Amino acid sequence: MLEIIRSTDRKALDRLLEARAARLGEALVVARRIVDDVRREGDGALCRYARKFDRLDLRESGFTVSGREIAAAYGQVPRGFVAAVELAARNIRAVARRQLPRPWRGQTLEGVEVAAVVRPLERVACYVPGGRFPLPSTVLMSVIPAQVAGVSEVIVTSPRPAAAVLVAADVLGVRKIFRLGGAQAIAAFAYGTESVPRADKIVGPGNRYVAAAKQLVAGECGIDFLAGPTELVMVGEEGEPRWIAADLVAQAEHDADALAILITPSLGLARQVRSAAAALLERLALPVARESLSRQGAVILTRDLAAAVELANRFAPEHLTLLGGARRMLGRVRAAGSIFLGDYSAVAAGDYASGPNHILPTAGAARLHGGLSAADFVKSISVQRVTRRGLKRLRRAIVTLARAEGLRAHAHSIEIRLSSEEG
Repeated sequence: MLEIIRSTDRKALDRLLEARAARLGEALVVARRIVDDVRREGDGALCRYARKFDRLDLRESGFTVSGREIAAAYGQVPRGFVAAVELAARNIRAVARRQLPRPWRGQTLEGVEVAAVVRPLERVACYVPGGRFPLPSTVLMSVIPAQVAGVSEVIVTSPRPAAAVLVAADVLGVRKIFRLGGAQAIAAFAYGTESVPRADKIVGPGNRYVAAAKQLVAGECGIDFLAGPTELVMVGEEGEPRWIAADLVAQAEHDADALAILITPSLGLARQVRSAAAALLERLALPVARESLSRQGAVILTRDLAAAVELANRFAPEHLTLLGGARRMLGRVRAAGSIFLGDYSAVAAGDYASGPNHILPTAGAARLHGGLSAADFVKSISVQRVTRRGLKRLRRAIVTLARAEGLRAHAHSIEIRLSSEEG
């Protein structure tokens, strides 16, 4: 259950901070073998691992989902599901449009024009985890930004894709859905096989093995970031204990490796949240959440709110909630995938329908990245045009720097243009 620890307990804190890196290190050993096998053997390795991990015969079912299966899926989703997808999609699309970088043009000196043009990627693979829960929300969060960016071909891949995943993808207009999951799916889209096209980029969350595989193929194929088991850190000294407990338990139910932590200077709030979480786990009977909170759940006591926020920055969590008056500490936050302000900003709102992306960096990667955005699916390409007058203005600086580096041909490429014209 939720353990109450003090921020001065360095051993306990280090255990929480280092556990994520240790799990990824273990997963890298397994993922490396799978990635190497897929790279060498192609479809043969994919079929073997599909049988082993997903109990699926790809030779029989086919690598992609048929139109008949997608049509049948509409009869298996709850009433109102399509309307819910469409509402969430509108909000996600509105945010994604604001994220796109814009072309621009300017001048650094007279005769030196500079600009940038924005071009989308050609093909993107969106990974949607399988496991115990279908995740149509991840279809929305990965596919929509790519579409807004203008990606030519957006592919969804998921092991044994659930009806809700198929319908969500179809509503968005996705034309190709693969039955591939795990590290083997990442390898397939990174290198290409006889049946799987190579992608320019692979995005989407997954378990530790998926995250490890993405790290391994990052030199061959674009990835978003390490998006592994979910994380939530909540910071505050006041709030409704049942609501706080509900958010912690909600994230913990995703995965036994999930991280769920409250950091507070209030011992009273700490005890109330621990009690509320225990009652909720008992009422909802959530064995995975119970395991997660016993392994990686904690309430950490700090001397004050400022210290709580500083500790949250060390975790660099996927989700960070600033409760009640802690909202005034927003300016002190340096590392988080997505921030939720106030008591009514439930993390689940961001998981589904408020608009910002829920595909977020984990395992401390929020020190370097924000969440997935439409900007991740385009390239900003610089353009420049230098006139004779402009080159004359730059001549001395270019030639001096080129000679300082010992690159005489670089200097000559400038001198020859201007000396020939001067002569």
